[in-house]
Amino acid sequence: MSRARASTRKWLLPLVFLVTAVIPASAGEFGVERVETRLEGGNLALYADIDFDFSEVALEALDNGVPLTVEVHIQVRAADAWIWEDNLVDQRLRYLIRYKPLSERYLVSRIPGDGGQSYVTREAAIAALGAIEGVDLVAADRLRAGAAYEIHLEAFLDIEELPLPLKPMAYLLPSWKLSSGWTKWPLRH
Repeated sequence: MSRARASTRKWLLPLVFLVTAVIPASAGEFGVERVETRLEGGNLALYADIDFDFSEVALEALDNGVPLTVEVHIQVRAADAWIWEDNLVDQRLRYLIRYKPLSERYLVSRIPGDGGQSYVTREAAIAALGAIEGVDLVAADRLRAGAAYEIHLEAFLDIEELPLPLKPMAYLLPSWKLSSGWTKWPLRH
């Protein structure tokens, strides 16, 4: 065995242990469970259930006071639209979940603007985070009668909003890259 191979083997085993030690067992993932629309006052309102299954490392950061920002990207398109055609709706909802150690409560709020809602348990806060209710999408009179439309929805953890010391790790580790991916749902009007 050459001296170069022996040197490579000497460093390879510790490197493998280091990589497996920093990648958590549960990577977590997000999933869109339900999307529907309701006609409310001449507008179509969005109702959705999103399962935010955060990774262990994200939950540990949350429990240690690191706020997590989640973005929900919503598009409404004609079902037969070409890729270059404009979306009827292109909207981004941003939410923040954080732990307040002094009050021992979790706070979920929409960014910008609302003061948020407080929850005693982390599970209740994450469930509330995933319940999207009554978000105005589009005026019903903007939809052509008889035309089919789709709602495209993606939810993801915005790692750009993490504190600076966590960002390098968030870019490198899959446990921080949490997303539902794009999902398609029929828009009923």
